Amino acid sequence: MTANATGPATAPDPTQPWALSATEALAAFRTKELSPVDYLSSLIGRITSDDERINAVTEVVEEAVTSAREAETFYANATDDDLAEAAAARPLLGLPVIAKEKHALAGRGLTQGLLHERDTIADNDAAIIARIRAAGGFVHARATSPEFSCATITHSPMWGVTRNPWNLDLSPGGSSGGSGAALAAGFAPLATASDIAGSTRLPAAFTGTVGYKAPYGRIPGAQPLAADWYRGDGPMTRTVADAALLAKVMVGVDPSDHATIASPGFLDDFDPAEAADRLRGRRVALCVRLGDFAVGKDIEANTRAVASALESAGAHVEEIALPWTSERIFETAFTHFGNLLAPAMRKATRGHEHTLAEYTVRFMADAEAVAARRSFYDGLAMEAQIQVELASAMDGFDVLVAPTSAVAGLEADASYLDGIWVGADGVGREGAAGREGGVGQAVGTGSAGVGGGADGVRLDHYWQSHMTMPFNICNRVPIVNVPSGTADCGIPTGVQVIAHPYDDTRAFDIAAAIEALRPWTGLAPQ
Repeated sequence: MTANATGPATAPDPTQPWALSATEALAAFRTKELSPVDYLSSLIGRITSDDERINAVTEVVEEAVTSAREAETFYANATDDDLAEAAAARPLLGLPVIAKEKHALAGRGLTQGLLHERDTIADNDAAIIARIRAAGGFVHARATSPEFSCATITHSPMWGVTRNPWNLDLSPGGSSGGSGAALAAGFAPLATASDIAGSTRLPAAFTGTVGYKAPYGRIPGAQPLAADWYRGDGPMTRTVADAALLAKVMVGVDPSDHATIASPGFLDDFDPAEAADRLRGRRVALCVRLGDFAVGKDIEANTRAVASALESAGAHVEEIALPWTSERIFETAFTHFGNLLAPAMRKATRGHEHTLAEYTVRFMADAEAVAARRSFYDGLAMEAQIQVELASAMDGFDVLVAPTSAVAGLEADASYLDGIWVGADGVGREGAAGREGGVGQAVGTGSAGVGGGADGVRLDHYWQSHMTMPFNICNRVPIVNVPSGTADCGIPTGVQVIAHPYDDTRAFDIAAAIEALRPWTGLAPQ
């Protein structure tokens, strides 16, 4: 199945309102060239015509029409002073946002993809939803995710299989896969996402979109798991400028989340138009493998192309090594999950185990197995060592650039219960289909990585094919995923731009420079 099951894929029509970025739509609202109602109608029409094949949307929110009409009335009658005031106080005025279903909307369902929660109704808006509304934006649709946001594929008994609009056989990633697929399909200019092990960055990489993982405390979350220092809510968009626009709305202290920090002047110094010009003299660390991750040849080539573009524009790029192994990263993270997240999942699903997806049951079992041999303190000690290693590697550099995933793609309907087998095409398939090999053992590929040998690589756990978890372990660093190119399997690849703790502007600057130097459509072929 290709991106278009009925015929050859064609480029999206850039003249359609649904193809506009949020920044472009706002500019058109302010000049009265586009009505917020017409913009919303175009997006809803796109969902109606295309979501049957992608399955990224759980519901359309009818009240969005009222919000769009109110914005239309404002723009139709606004003076220059009114527009200036709105830009400062309501920077999202008239913009539709697709919300990951786990982000509560008062009076609407809140299931996290769990069948036994299908009658649960949210009492209040999630903090980031409330902030979007206060900024003049509104939720027009909600996006799919795997159960409990615990997988890097997006399918569930509740909502079925969500597919990547670039290649319908493949997954948009997870857990914010519905958000990524919706953005790439033109269903929305902005989306909410969350990230506890890569759930924003991985779908952004697989769908050719932009995802921002904020440092812990920057953006409020829902209690009690807001206290989990691996987690973080944030934006997904099709451009770095749009990610900054939505992130500015989301950040700051919230009384519902004791961990939130003040963020005065957040990204005030960020200017995407000047990002490439400000590269000269920047020091960029490049790490293709983050230790021993079995990175595909196409992903490596795209990552190195990004580094070359930065160097050509005046940055000083130096390749570095990190003493990590995918097995150690997995063991550290799953010690954390086994001592914190798995107990929460057990409590939330007790008595309903028979209704759960197989990957949810397996996630809990795997995390509990690691926690049975490693204590909570053991996990903290392992995390501290990884944090020291990252700080040492980044010393003297402005940012670190690395691939987001070692594997180019995941099958849309797979659960990866028996590990993952990555063949020469870079697509990770169910592990039982491949040759037996040890954890992290590349067979027939040597230092060339996946994609060059006929035998490929097998990993015991598919989480070991993703390169995001180290930076949840080191969760005070800001990261922006930005597209890096196209994989051999036809879907996008991404790089992570990692800055020093709480230096968000630097991460956005370099990400915007990459975007300017290597332009990307953000929209999948139709």
